[in-house]
Amino acid sequence: MIGLFSIIVVGFFLGMRHATDPDHVIAVTTIVSRQRNIMRAAWTGIFWGIGHTITIFSVGVGIILFNLEIPVRLGMSMELSVAIMLIFLGLMNVVSFRRLLPEISAAAHSNDSIVHSHVHSHGDYFHDHAHQHAADLPPYEHQHAPLAFLDRAFGGSQLYQHVRPLAVGLVHGLAGSAAVALLVLATIPNSRWAIAYLLVFGIGTIAGMMVITMSIASTFYLVGRNREGFTRKLSLASGLISLVFGSVVAYEICVVHGFFSAHPHWTPH
Repeated sequence: MIGLFSIIVVGFFLGMRHATDPDHVIAVTTIVSRQRNIMRAAWTGIFWGIGHTITIFSVGVGIILFNLEIPVRLGMSMELSVAIMLIFLGLMNVVSFRRLLPEISAAAHSNDSIVHSHVHSHGDYFHDHAHQHAADLPPYEHQHAPLAFLDRAFGGSQLYQHVRPLAVGLVHGLAGSAAVALLVLATIPNSRWAIAYLLVFGIGTIAGMMVITMSIASTFYLVGRNREGFTRKLSLASGLISLVFGSVVAYEICVVHGFFSAHPHWTPH
């Protein structure tokens, strides 16, 4: 009983620590950077953790119970999918920021117009649009923003707001599932206890990511309150970090570890 209790405690706190991995934090930051509602940010973390747990638990159970082996290229593909996702999330934030620049710049340099901005919400996300009451400057058109179609179609749906972090968590679970499962298998010979560890590990990851997303959303709200321009810059910074980090990971997988070579080398980590 003491052994099982120790496994539960260690699994939970290791799961919380796992949530703080750089790629995890960067990914959720790009999602939460435009959220102001702390509780919705918490739900973002929860659903990210659920998606992550589903993948790790599924792959882990397969390895523990059926001795499944993950081929080198498949394992590298799992990690490469995370890099691609980080690049995509970063590009969304960067492009979203750049789309606002022409309108904001033109409005700021116009002498014959009244310039102001409005804060708009699209689902869980808030941003401001620069406007000018002159005929020579067209207003910002939200339909040109990234994912605008999806936001217009499903932005008000709670399901849509939860599916996005869930999908990101599912992809993220691919990268670490093999390493976590193999580590558990090596240290916990009892298959039932090993499966229990994976489950508790997932619960710890959910709790840890919920705390992280709430902290990020609180920071963005407090620092950027009444300063929408500064909030946009924070969102841009998170996008650039995600873009650079994802590119570095992709380079390591494709070039350093030889993903496209005849003899790729990969170690779960």
